[in-house]
Amino acid sequence: MRRLAVTRLQLSHFRSHRAALIEGDGRPLAIVGPNGAGKTNILEALSLLSPGKGLRRASTEELARSPEDLGWKIRAVLTAPDRSHEIDTWAEPGNASRTVEIDGKSAPQTALGRIARVLWLVPAMDRLWLEGASERRRFLDRITLSLEPYHADAAVAYEKAMRERNRLLKDNVRDPAWYAGLEAQMARHGAALWANREMALDRLRAAQDGAETAFPRAELSLTLPEDGPEGPDEAELRDALAASRPRDLAAGRSLIGPHRADLTALYAAKGMEARLCSTGEQKALLVSLILANARALAEDFGAAPILLLDEVAAHLDAGRRAALYDEICAMGAQAWMTGTDANLFDALGDRARHLRVTEEGGLSRIEELR
Repeated sequence: MRRLAVTRLQLSHFRSHRAALIEGDGRPLAIVGPNGAGKTNILEALSLLSPGKGLRRASTEELARSPEDLGWKIRAVLTAPDRSHEIDTWAEPGNASRTVEIDGKSAPQTALGRIARVLWLVPAMDRLWLEGASERRRFLDRITLSLEPYHADAAVAYEKAMRERNRLLKDNVRDPAWYAGLEAQMARHGAALWANREMALDRLRAAQDGAETAFPRAELSLTLPEDGPEGPDEAELRDALAASRPRDLAAGRSLIGPHRADLTALYAAKGMEARLCSTGEQKALLVSLILANARALAEDFGAAPILLLDEVAAHLDAGRRAALYDEICAMGAQAWMTGTDANLFDALGDRARHLRVTEEGGLSRIEELR
């Protein structure tokens, strides 16, 4: 079975870890320890092996261990289906951006997405169906980016054009000539955003339909406010933006477009909206989507993605926990999972490595349990 795995992770002055080394063999890892010991910090470091700010969306300054203020560094060996790669990423003190090197050569963050796929599920996402639409858009865009790396380019271009248009709106500029070019850019990139998101939803639907799993199937849809265009039609969006200028001028911002989209989910077996489901059902729906995303990526990439599952056992009963571990192992995914109690991972047995993280005097320590 072809695997994608981090076989060596080294941290230097990263969060609570002054120095840490974890070596893996491709199996899942169960990391236990009390709250605040530094378990999630390990997963956050792994999430920075992909483009972006990682699972906490933290600034580079926040990642550095205090009070030393020496900057931080992550070094990893990634075993990919085609070959192994050495990845280094770090930030110097006072530097707001991070540097990436792949196999000793400087590389843009986007290059990380071409050699690895990393998905994560964190406790903050447990309230996804109860939060505002912006959190669900971010969740969907992360899935979309995993399946279509160029989605980030469309998102950045759309946001840039929208910021410039919003500046005109706030300054009460009324000359149509100032808006036409920006609205054309928003329409072009906005149509690409919508199309990419719909592609991702189609892939998730197919991955759910084709799997036998203990986790519930979610019926997913992408919606816009009633006064906005309904789909990824560039001309329609351009015309809608032009027609919306008077209302947007009054509001001082762009009120229509894919930046207003929302992701809705229905618990298929019950015909119930996700926001109305129990806490356990909402968590099970999230796990179902992460697993579907992983299956879709495995088809494209030739290996299952690396999964970062923080406190994943919370709100899952023993049966679903065991089913989750079985699916991870059957998929051949290297999952890094955290929890406060080692008993939560008993069903994994020798299929995983088991580590304990403790904290003393603000310093995290890692030991192998078995």
